[in-house]
Amino acid sequence: MGNSFKSAQFLAEARLSRAAYGSAEDCFDLGVAYSCGTGDLPIDLVEAHKWFNLAALRGSEEGQSMRAEIAEEMTARQIAEAQRQARALIATHQARAA
Repeated sequence: MGNSFKSAQFLAEARLSRAAYGSAEDCFDLGVAYSCGTGDLPIDLVEAHKWFNLAALRGSEEGQSMRAEIAEEMTARQIAEAQRQARALIATHQARAA
């Protein structure tokens, strides 16, 4: 059981790392995982919005659509936090690339 948990944790961390620096599709997939609670991730609308936002910024029309859909279930404060986290991730990525 411990190995199963460690394996799932590793896969989740790998997915996060890949999405942070990867394609719109990687970001979108992570948004779906957080919005549905799949892949051993908890349902977290702030995280889902953040990843859909990053997917949208990378050109995903599905990301734009899902970001808008999920925003309907969130408070203004939650949306602001998701946007803040997305900006912070972008800034971190840009700093590492420089």
